[in-house]
Formats: sequence, C-alpha cells, structure tokens
Amino acid sequence: GVTVFTGKANCPYYAKAELLADYLQANLLDFKVHKITQHPDKWEQWLHDICEMNGWEHRQSPIIWRELLDRGGKGLLLGGVNDFLEYAQHYYGITSMMLSEEMLDIAEENLQAHIEVEKEEEEIKSLIKPLQIWITSASGPICYQLIPLLANGEVFGMTTEISIHLLDTGQFKEVLCGIVMEAEDMAFPLLRSISEHTEIDEAFVQADIIIVLDDVLLNCEAQSLENYIREVSEICQVYAPLIEKNAKSEVRVISSGKTFVNLKAMMIMTYGPSIKPENVIAIATSWESAAKAMLARKLNMNAAGVKDVIVWGNITGCNYIDLSHAKLYGYDCALWGPADFPHPLLNVIYDSKWIHSEFQSAQSSLSSQVCHCVGMLPAHAVATVLRYWYHGSPPGEIVSVGILTKGQFCIPEGIVFSMPVRFQNGNWEVMTELEINETTQEVLGRLAHELIQEKLIALKEIKEMHPYGADKITS
Repeated sequence: GVTVFTGKANCPYYAKAELLADYLQANLLDFKVHKITQHPDKWEQWLHDICEMNGWEHRQSPIIWRELLDRGGKGLLLGGVNDFLEYAQHYYGITSMMLSEEMLDIAEENLQAHIEVEKEEEEIKSLIKPLQIWITSASGPICYQLIPLLANGEVFGMTTEISIHLLDTGQFKEVLCGIVMEAEDMAFPLLRSISEHTEIDEAFVQADIIIVLDDVLLNCEAQSLENYIREVSEICQVYAPLIEKNAKSEVRVISSGKTFVNLKAMMIMTYGPSIKPENVIAIATSWESAAKAMLARKLNMNAAGVKDVIVWGNITGCNYIDLSHAKLYGYDCALWGPADFPHPLLNVIYDSKWIHSEFQSAQSSLSSQVCHCVGMLPAHAVATVLRYWYHGSPPGEIVSVGILTKGQFCIPEGIVFSMPVRFQNGNWEVMTELEINETTQEVLGRLAHELIQEKLIALKEIKEMHPYGADKITS
C-alpha cells in the first residue's frame, strides 16, 4: 500500500510528518509515500472535499491516510501528525525528534517550492495556447452536434487544446448556458474552456476559427428573394467589421447552414475587406455526402467507397452534382483488383437514363433532405472540412467548397462558387487540372449567371444601406 501525506504547504506539522515519512521510506522496503501539498488559500476547501468524498471527519493540516491498493484505492484514514507519530512508533519503533524551529523553516521552504511548481505549471499551460473557435447562431442543432466533434481531438489533433465560444442573441441565453454545462460535464481532455456570449460587441475576440451558422427562415409566399438577401447582408454587415476588429489576422471563416451559404461567405468578404478571401469558405460537404449515399443505395454498396463527386455552384441554391470524375472503391463487380483500385462510376452505372433523369431530378429531393436534417450531417461536414484544412485532405481526393472565383474553369471572377479543391499544408488549391466537358461548362455558365444575379441584388441592397460597402467586390 501507499501512505498519502497532504497538508498546507506552509504547515510545520505537515513538515514534521513529511520528514519522518521520508526517513521511513528510505529505510523500510514496504513503506511507500505519496505527498500532496496544497496552497494555504485552497487548503480548507480541498480538505472539506476529500473528507466528504471518503466520509472522514478531519479538521486540520496535515491529513494522512493509507491507500490499500494503490493511489486511488479505498483510503484508510490514519489522522493528523500525532496519529502518524503513534502509528510509526507502534509499527516501526521510530519517532520524530524535530524541533519547532526546524519545522517552521521546512514549512517555509515547502511553501516556496509549492509556489514555484504552481508557477511552472501555469507557464507551461500558458505556452499551450488553445485554438479559439467562435460559433454563431450557437443555439441551433448543428452547433450542438458539432461541439463533441471539435472537442474529441480528431479535427485538430490529439495535442491541440481548444476554447469554444458560443454566440447567439439574448433570447437564447438559457439554451447556451445548458450547452455549456453539458459540454463541461463531458470533461473533454482537449476542451480548455467553453463559454456563452450574447453581447455582440464581445464577439470573435482573438478568434482563430469562426463558424457562421446563421440562417434565414424561408417562407416563399411571405417574402421575396430581395428581402432574404437583405437579411443575409444585414447579418454579415454586423459580423464582418467585428471579425476585422476582434479576430486574429489569419482567422479562418466557415460559412455553413441551410440557406445562402455562398452569399454569407461573399458578404463577409464584402463588409470585411481586410479579411483574407482565401480564409473564407462555404461548406458543400453535406450535399457531397447525401449524393454519395444516394449513389451507394443505387449500387447497393457502402457510401464510404464513393469518391470524387463534385458539387458546383450555389451550394444551398442551384447547384450541379457532377459525376464525371466520381470513382468507386471496394465495389463488387466483374472487374476486380486490389482494395485501392477505383472503378469510374459512369462505367459501372450503365443506366444512363437513371443518371440523366432520376439522379438529376433527385437533386431537388437531395436539397430538401439536406435542409431538413437535424444537424448531424452539417456538423460532420464542418468538422471534416476543418480537419482537411488543418491536416490536409486525402491524397488525390476531391473536396468541394465555395470560394471566391478568380476565373478558374472559365467561371466569371468575383463570386463565391463551389468547385473542386484539395487541402495541403494548411491551405487549399483549386484542382484546375480536372477536365470539364462541354455540357458541364454550359451548366457552370448558367449557375454562375444565377450567382451573379444574387450578387447584384446584394450589392444593390448594400448601396442603398451603405453606399461605400461594396468597394472591394465591385472593383
């Protein structure tokens, strides 16, 4: 067993017991010691907690007990310093002749050593700066599903601590407090802190990552497209200057949600001209995943084996799911090869009628499927893209994200358009080497036209609300 000695760091009686314990440990084979000092300010609370946990009655420093199995086993209370002296005398015939003056000197040394150790631990902790992650509209189900994914270590790595900040309006304060308490109760080792914020002025302080989940409530009969676009613009008009003012200069902004994800990314760049455009992306992975699952059901295979499905265009609006580069891994058919042997999807689905009619028309149901999901799918999509952004996407694999165009694939410049990218070394690059057939090129032209119209409506709204806000994108 182990004898545990705990006391106030500056307690002379703890010093006396500790020295006798050291002597016993040095001279007896079966006597093992574990020592814990507590700062005088924290001692009373610590003593109360340990006694309550073990059902002990003890009032002063030190407290000494035997752990019969090993540290953490069931404790057998020995008591204070006098009890320990009696125990040592009775079992080992040894006692302490230490004088009061010596006890006081050693107690003072113990306190200084304790303070230095605490200071070192604090310094080490401060060097490990956690990633500051802000999530807007954090009362929603996407955020609720996202927190465990971010905090379990799989996204940023098992050595990266994170601090999560939940932002929403005052009416959701109770919901946010509930989420904070639940996340704290889960005791994730890498979650340094989680907090709720309802004051907009304190938003995005020191942010490394901002996940924008705001959505507008669609009710087509009641409102026009212009009104929705105005609503999105107003949200971004509040967020973007705060991001510029409070967040870190290299902040990465992710636009996700069920509505206008391209436009949100676009408006954040518009209203935040100093935010790096390459650090603002819109998430298309939910649509990618849903399309892969639909194809897997058709082919009676695991959706994880369907790769390189591309989502082009307006992610939460008119998009095009392109299968011309899609591949199947682990598909059971007449042609077989090693596990990493890919079958081009279009060679396997002979039923071109299904692709051109059912699959394309099914895209509208895909859209409703993605928009009605309770949060698991979009949360997984955000976590996946963040993991790729920090650690790289699988070699050779295509990921679709909405980015500010620079003329790639003959798409007009200056709109946020979903296209194929790869992530490497903390950055992304567009996979411009992919060949695009004429049909796809025509579709991209139509999608770009729609996004340009959306942008023009947004810029018109901006000019009406804020005449100088559109400089960056219109130039």
